[in-house]
Amino acid sequence: MVKAYLRYEPAAAFGVIVSVDSNITYDSSGKYLLAPALEKLGVWHVRQGVCVKTLTPSPSSRGPSLAVTSVVSSPSSLVASGYADGSIRIWDCDKGTCEITFNNGHKGAVTALRYDKAGSLLASGSKDNDIILWDVVGERGLFRLRGHRDQVTDLVFLDSGKKLVSSSKDKFLRVWDLETQHCMQIVSGHHSEIWSIDIDPEERYLVTGSSDLELRFYNVKGELVDEQSATDVNVTGSMDDGDLSSQNKWEVLKHLGEIQRQSKDRVATVRFNKQGTLLACQVAGKTVEIFRVLDEVEAKRKAKRRLHRKKEKKSTKGTDEVIENGEANHGIEEAGNPLVVTVPDAFKLLQTLRASKKICSISFCPNTPKNSLATLALSLNNNLLEFYSIESGANTRTLAIEIQGHRSDVRSVTLSLDNTLLMSTSHNAVKIWNPSTGSCLRTIESGYGLCGLIVPYNKYALVGTKDGKIEIVDIGSGSGMEVVEAHGGSVRSIAAIPNENGFVTGSADHDVKFWEYQSKLKPGQDSKCLTVSNVRTMKMNDDVLVVAVSPDAKYIAVALLDCTVKVFFMDSLKFFHSLYGHKLPVLCMDISSDGELLVTGSADKNLRIWGLDFGDCHKSIFAHGDSVMAVQFVHNTHYIFSVGKDRLLKYWDADKFELLLTLEGHHADVWCLAISNRGDFVVTGSHDRSICRWDRTEEPFFIEEEKEKRLEEMFEADLDNAFENRHAPKEEIPEEGAVALAGKKTQETLTATDSIIDALDITEAELKRIAEHEEEKTRGKVVEFQPNIFMLGLSPSDYVLHAISNVSTNDLEQTLVALPFSDTLKLLSYLKDWTSKPDKVELVCRVAVVLLQTHHNQLVTTPAARPVLTVLKEILHARIKECKDTLGINLAAVDHMKQLMASRSDALFQNAKAKLLEIRSQQSKRLEARTETKTEKRKKKRQKKSNDMHVWTSAGR
Repeated sequence: MVKAYLRYEPAAAFGVIVSVDSNITYDSSGKYLLAPALEKLGVWHVRQGVCVKTLTPSPSSRGPSLAVTSVVSSPSSLVASGYADGSIRIWDCDKGTCEITFNNGHKGAVTALRYDKAGSLLASGSKDNDIILWDVVGERGLFRLRGHRDQVTDLVFLDSGKKLVSSSKDKFLRVWDLETQHCMQIVSGHHSEIWSIDIDPEERYLVTGSSDLELRFYNVKGELVDEQSATDVNVTGSMDDGDLSSQNKWEVLKHLGEIQRQSKDRVATVRFNKQGTLLACQVAGKTVEIFRVLDEVEAKRKAKRRLHRKKEKKSTKGTDEVIENGEANHGIEEAGNPLVVTVPDAFKLLQTLRASKKICSISFCPNTPKNSLATLALSLNNNLLEFYSIESGANTRTLAIEIQGHRSDVRSVTLSLDNTLLMSTSHNAVKIWNPSTGSCLRTIESGYGLCGLIVPYNKYALVGTKDGKIEIVDIGSGSGMEVVEAHGGSVRSIAAIPNENGFVTGSADHDVKFWEYQSKLKPGQDSKCLTVSNVRTMKMNDDVLVVAVSPDAKYIAVALLDCTVKVFFMDSLKFFHSLYGHKLPVLCMDISSDGELLVTGSADKNLRIWGLDFGDCHKSIFAHGDSVMAVQFVHNTHYIFSVGKDRLLKYWDADKFELLLTLEGHHADVWCLAISNRGDFVVTGSHDRSICRWDRTEEPFFIEEEKEKRLEEMFEADLDNAFENRHAPKEEIPEEGAVALAGKKTQETLTATDSIIDALDITEAELKRIAEHEEEKTRGKVVEFQPNIFMLGLSPSDYVLHAISNVSTNDLEQTLVALPFSDTLKLLSYLKDWTSKPDKVELVCRVAVVLLQTHHNQLVTTPAARPVLTVLKEILHARIKECKDTLGINLAAVDHMKQLMASRSDALFQNAKAKLLEIRSQQSKRLEARTETKTEKRKKKRQKKSNDMHVWTSAGR
């Protein structure tokens, strides 16, 4: 009989507050912060500092490298997240559900996401150098923009979503017209990769950040550009009118100026706050430079002061020359020139915010607090979220979210005997967790913990550190009790002695030490405390990497740096076996519950299974793609779990030497492993700072089935490579850019194409049967017609429509592109019937447009297609007009209802915002008039002085 095993599946992952590889963002309300945590998206309540929701992809769509790489919030409750495999998911933040998934867009990791102001369009940029526009309402990709030669780093919508600006590591900005789908302008001038761009809410300034030592600013409004350039031409007179009009026809961005940055590190992010009053420039270091954006009146005042100082300097320098030459025109020479506000006039460095660690991402809160200018959230590279209140003079840290995770790698995980507590160690702290819920119970400061052990009865724990100490921790109080100077080198391994009051440690100082627990009354304390004392020491001839004790406490196995494992008798410490065969040092090992088998994992990527009775190697298995870091037997079985630097957890049968399961879930090297006593769950810790729990389910599986699954996965991976056609020469994209279909060919689109072809073949056969039945009727043979049961009781036209409606809206273009021309003609013949259904008019139009674009040349030259196209031309226009009219009437009615509700509203301060803006504009006009009169008076005084001086010099002569 074939043996069945029980399947293990990922159940929980905890310990990660925020990922390093993605940005953070506030939601539209400003109450919650969205922080990516590997493949999940955490929704943190900012005031309470707790994670209220976790947005996780469904297990069916989970991929091997599904880490979140970009996230953006829309004006509504929707949030878009981009992933490392190129997919994009749109979540409803209020419900916590995934609303839309775009799987067939990008071929590389999503690096930039941006919504337009209405929230109906989403633009995405990727490592595959492409930009895709997505229709969020229609749940489909619109088109793909190609032109950049390197990774797209940021995107910004302009002109109410009609234009898009993209930045890239190829050092260029590109301005795209989304209505005509072409590149309008290519902006050069940067000397290094452009990492981030942003635009203020009023669309006056576009700022770019790169590795250059300055921030570059561009004027965005086209009409202002034309006016400014016209004045420049009037002053210089160096350009023709024809050249000017042709140059400025497509010019959307005009270079305005630069601001020198304080830091020499490259820019990582530039962002305006929602009000447009502050600009934050985050560098790839520990600082954020915050600039204040001055309004027009202040900027003009500053520009006038600058000009005034400049004139004063000129006048002081030139007094001697004036006296000699007898000319005094310097007061008038710049009077005719218009006042030009430069970038340093409009932007003023407010302060520099310094964090404790390297900053990964920043986000402004959309709501302005009462007592400060803004709230800024930072994600740091040590798994930490910080919130700062930005004031005019300084900044203060208001909140830090840090308890729920380690600051660096999780180096060891240990379960208590009753599996109720989990201890994890890191470079500066020990954390005690509840393994079933993933909540952090205690955080205790410690040294760099390499290994740990929870003492029976769960009151105390031991931690072996890198500097050779054993730290005794009180779990109940969450404090360190005692630090014992145990070894001269790092403590690499701790193993409990079964059924005895003690444990064994192995160290890099060549010693294996045996310890006993003791309780001692400390001076000044009433209760006794745990302490440890060394009872035996065994000297080895090389560094000790791992120690393991057999469950019957008969043998002790010691792995050394010389790639061997020495087995000794526990009681007499006499030598028993030397196990050699690994080519690189053994990093982990374990002994089975019955004491028959010993398994070793090595840096040579192999697992070796040994018999403890004779010391013979039963099997050597190539287990992982990199070093095997931890291995352990399931209690009372010969099943093994192993983890490695290849990010995988593997499940083995040591009797059959077969791989049972490969479990993917971590995003970096996996360092450690712990299995519960009953074998019902496994815990792993990783370099990505996450702790994962894998639960045993009741679902059985068989080895042969798993082998077939793995082969199918390999086959599908090869198919994906075939679709991408990596070895074919790359298509040369013209400098002005190109447009393409948003989707890509996948297994799903090919399956959908096959289903449409099958539907067309079935309906063709059915139509022939119906025609034959009609002929028989005319001949007088009355036979009851039996419809095809595969057609689900639908008519031939409806059955084909059913097949097309089942195709995902996002996959429709690629599905239709793969149809042969003969099937395209058949499909076009059905479109006329479908237009009579009002709810299918949009689908019919999409199908017709894609088929006409794809097969235009063949359709034009095929006589059989002309009647079909003529009928479609007449019907489609009329149907579309009907739909447009219906939508227009509905929109007008909704707008009318809105106006009625607004007019009936008796709420106070209805027009408060409009009135406030009006008052402010009046005040700014008065201020401007006052400053102008003051400057005119000053000019008159200077003029009078210069005239008096001229008269005095002429009288002296």
